[in-house]
Amino acid sequence: MRLWIKDPIAILAEGAERGIVVEDGRIVELVGRGQTISRKADHVFDAGRHVVIPGLVNTHHHFFQTLTRAHPAAINKELFPWLNALYPIWARNVTPEGFRLATRLALTELLMSGCTCASDHHYLYPAGLEDAMDIQAEEAERVGLRMTLTRGSMNLSKKDGGLPPDTVVQDEETILADCERVLSRYHDASEGAMLQVALAPCAPFTVTKRLMVDSAGLAERFGCRLHTHLGETRDENEYCLEHYGCRPVDYLEECGWLTDRVWLAHGIHFNDDEVRRLGHHHVGVCHCPTSNMVLASGQCRTKELEAAGSPVGLGVDGSASNDNSNLMESVRHALMINRLTYDAGSVTHFDAFRWASAGSARCLGRDDIGAIAVGKQADLAFYALDELRFSGAGDPLAALVLCGAHAADRVMV
Repeated sequence: MRLWIKDPIAILAEGAERGIVVEDGRIVELVGRGQTISRKADHVFDAGRHVVIPGLVNTHHHFFQTLTRAHPAAINKELFPWLNALYPIWARNVTPEGFRLATRLALTELLMSGCTCASDHHYLYPAGLEDAMDIQAEEAERVGLRMTLTRGSMNLSKKDGGLPPDTVVQDEETILADCERVLSRYHDASEGAMLQVALAPCAPFTVTKRLMVDSAGLAERFGCRLHTHLGETRDENEYCLEHYGCRPVDYLEECGWLTDRVWLAHGIHFNDDEVRRLGHHHVGVCHCPTSNMVLASGQCRTKELEAAGSPVGLGVDGSASNDNSNLMESVRHALMINRLTYDAGSVTHFDAFRWASAGSARCLGRDDIGAIAVGKQADLAFYALDELRFSGAGDPLAALVLCGAHAADRVMV
């Protein structure tokens, strides 16, 4: 079927002022100002009340945390005290049924905000939740989003000097066996894939070095991405210095993770040399502005990382440190905190949109999504400007960010 999405108010693509043509799920034509389509379309969608952007891509989340938003035990805390407050609650209460509902809720919230592809870093495995990745695959298909099933892991618990309770971690043999199972069953490297898989040991303070190294080897064998938390807080830097005798980026290199197969969550506390090294190896960084502000973790050096060569994406992070799954809201937060970090002239709404689309797609290793361009998948988000918040708005694309768009009118995946 050939569809002309015709005459939007505005569209985040050059040379597409009169819209785009979609055929069999791919963008096949951009229709510029004063032009018409090259051949007849089977259907025409009048986009005259919509601003159209690429479907947003979420590169870091923890779906299960939607069960513990604004929890009284965890509010007004920084990361390590926050984790210590919530780990026992998660260990007791994250059941397969609850996890399924949390996943469905998070995916639906993301979709409603304009997100068309999501990655969820799931690392919590209490007894009974061994099939977590299968649950997420089923729910992603049900909701209709593309998803990177990010098989997280923890094998370093309190008894080993780590942070998590003993009841939510697994041994390395169990972890790697399930990683291989999930990769074999779900990882689809083809263009337009609905499901892909990444391997994601949780963080330096919850996994052993051996698990980091073995996960990298497995990712190399299967051709998949690698993900972990790194550089989120100064506490993490101190933990690495105390336990490994080096800073987090040095530890990453020792584990064989300083490659373009890797994207990191948060990436805040890097010095100039570390930024240069990460960029040289094209290690991606998922900027999590909302969570970083809630937990007072710090400010990501987005501009320096991009300039050095690192892809920078965007993520809502877990719903217990956000406390929602609205990626468009995070686009606005990214603009605001980066203007505070840099200045108003060098950080624009186009930067924030790029992080949430093309940058995020690069983090996930995908070149088939993240932009409105010929040959890309037709993953699109449509926003109407008929809410009071948009009254008087002069620039439709800027208005989505500056006026605080929260919900897409419709999405296409």
